[in-house]
Amino acid sequence: MLYPLLWMVASSFKPESIIFSDLSIWPPGFDFTHYEKGWTALQYSFAVFFSNSTLVAVLVVIGNTLSCSITAYAFARLKFRGQRFWFVLMLGTLMLPYHVTLIPQYVLFQRIGWVDTFLPLVVPKFLAADAFFIFLMVQFFRSIPRELDEAAVLDGCGPWRIYWKIMLPLSLPVLATTAIFSFLWTWNDFLGPLVYLNDASMYTVPLALRSFIDATGTSAWGQLFAMSVLALLPMFLFFLFFQRLIIEGVAHSGIKR
Repeated sequence: MLYPLLWMVASSFKPESIIFSDLSIWPPGFDFTHYEKGWTALQYSFAVFFSNSTLVAVLVVIGNTLSCSITAYAFARLKFRGQRFWFVLMLGTLMLPYHVTLIPQYVLFQRIGWVDTFLPLVVPKFLAADAFFIFLMVQFFRSIPRELDEAAVLDGCGPWRIYWKIMLPLSLPVLATTAIFSFLWTWNDFLGPLVYLNDASMYTVPLALRSFIDATGTSAWGQLFAMSVLALLPMFLFFLFFQRLIIEGVAHSGIKR
């Protein structure tokens, strides 16, 4: 499983002439030429693409954690008309492939002038568009004893204050899980930016990596591998530092107390 990844890392240091003839995972030498050339090989520096991906990923993380936690709190703790119906309808959206809604969403965003901006990639995340995270948080919120809510009500707290002062501090594992998966999926997303972004200055890292392959299918493989290694580093480090919270959040979301 690790061999293709290790081979890509090794190939980023090999001369391009031996990349496909030498299948070893240890390069003959550590030549950083591909990193130096790949960083500025495209129309814009890779610093632009990394900053674009970081901006989109950070906004998506903020949007998902806020909007999905508010929605999940309403489903898990509040009583309102049609609650069960809306919850089932929300779960039903999990069964729809992304490609089913892609065209009507594109038409909508095109008519309001959002194509070729980051808005289609970010704004839906502030409207609780990811049912998976809502369901994950609902399960977690239901595991928190209701006696805490009742005690807070006796102290004069309303729903918003209960959400902000009680539910959120107790929900760090599931919030961290949502943030981590949101970051990883957004950073690695290719289809969304491909559909909505046309200006090369707004490309995210996956789109920039695709630009190394031209219309004839030829590529600067060494530079592509070098930039791919750099593109993997944020995801790897993010997961490395927060993997404990991922496991804890998913595990607690399935516990009934």
